[in-house]
Amino acid sequence: MVELQPRYSKEEFAQRGDAIYERDIRPRLQPEDKGKFVLIDIETGAYEIDANELVASDRLLARYPEAQVWMVRVGSRYVHRLPRHQLMLR
Repeated sequence: MVELQPRYSKEEFAQRGDAIYERDIRPRLQPEDKGKFVLIDIETGAYEIDANELVASDRLLARYPEAQVWMVRVGSRYVHRLPRHQLMLR
């Protein structure tokens, strides 16, 4: 498996991914898409949507093996949420 290297700064990566999502993808989403993952090739604008991020990734990379992939979760500011850690007091 070839390891892909980013071709953009983190800032440009995010800007391009967010712009494509807001302009091209978000207007087409349906209420049933909430919670699904959208994986976007920031160079071509191609994307895949699925409830399983690995399934969406596999489909996108099958079409564009060298895709520069940005991931968004529909209806959320976060792709994943980490569990809250509780402090244990003794």
